Amino acid sequence: MRAFYTGIDVGTSQIKVVIASPSQNPELPMQIIGIGTAASRGMRHGFIVDVGEASKSIREAVVRASAAAKVKIVTARVSIGGIGLDELKSTGDISLTASGSVVSSRDMDRAVQESEKRSASKLLNRTIVHSIPIEYRIDGTKVFGKPEGLEGAKLAVDTLLITMISQHHDALEAAIEGAGVEVEGFMASPIAASLVVLTKAQKTAGVLLANMGAETLSLIVYENDVPISTKIFALGSSDITHAIALAFQVPIHEAEQLKRGGVSGSDVSNKKIQQIISSKLKDLFTLVNSHLKTINRQRLLPAGIIITGGGSGLIGAAEVARSVLKLPSQVSQIGSLPRTASVDATWAVAFGLCRWAHMDEMSQDRPAFGQVLIDGWDSLKKGLSSFLP
Repeated sequence: MRAFYTGIDVGTSQIKVVIASPSQNPELPMQIIGIGTAASRGMRHGFIVDVGEASKSIREAVVRASAAAKVKIVTARVSIGGIGLDELKSTGDISLTASGSVVSSRDMDRAVQESEKRSASKLLNRTIVHSIPIEYRIDGTKVFGKPEGLEGAKLAVDTLLITMISQHHDALEAAIEGAGVEVEGFMASPIAASLVVLTKAQKTAGVLLANMGAETLSLIVYENDVPISTKIFALGSSDITHAIALAFQVPIHEAEQLKRGGVSGSDVSNKKIQQIISSKLKDLFTLVNSHLKTINRQRLLPAGIIITGGGSGLIGAAEVARSVLKLPSQVSQIGSLPRTASVDATWAVAFGLCRWAHMDEMSQDRPAFGQVLIDGWDSLKKGLSSFLP
């Protein structure tokens, strides 16, 4: 087992790097041994517009994390986010006669691959990041759990394909490699955050995780412990800053401080600031509600909405979300960190990438324990352990 794992979260406002080490006791959480940040350059709405500038920012954050942990970073897991991330639902089915009518793991993979092929015409200029089986059926009957070992004539699967604009995907990889780091794998940032923010009970009951970044709002919806939808909106906490700047005719940096409550003795009314913040938060969560309507999950997620990211610290965020969505609402905490940890939920994506790397290695080295550790996640599939209902 490796001594440490590295996760790189390439955000619009900040690059965050986490280096984490597994505990000798598998029952204990991973320990963060180094963190590093740098202001993002060459980024816009979560995608790279200048590879060279982005590489410089990534290198700065990597160097700082390496120095803190006193280790050299050679490889890392990297998050993919931004408005280029999207989802596509697809279905694939195969005949089982070639395998003697008994479903094998290879048949399951073939069914997923068939679902990918059937969506090929809709994936022009896009790269599949994750292929997640949502539901399997044998001869038209839904299978609860894995279909492996069951008998039938036809196996069908409904798949959630999470995709990225190929150009943005390649630019991100070039930026990471330009910083002197080899990419071990990519993971959609909402999924990475969910690994350390959401519990199995929440994901099973039905939950929405909303990551409020500077320029994007990233969503992921779970049900029956499976991701069923992802969505990225090109709006974030910076839009609230801009609204305050325009309303009170103050510079952006001062508007940011006013938003965070960091200006004392200001002539600007705190009540008016909170009204602007609440109004903009309402706009954001109205978009979230519209998405839940689209996927037929409006007011139907018992575990509610969990809010994370840099915008999660805004006063009233949970209350506005509860009012708009009519769902339980709370600001997230990283559940798998010791209480003495010096990072908050804004580090969830980078730390989640470390946990993914550890989960992946454990599931390969010790299948039985790995299966328990990953809470039902199976073999690696395009940079993500497959989910099963």
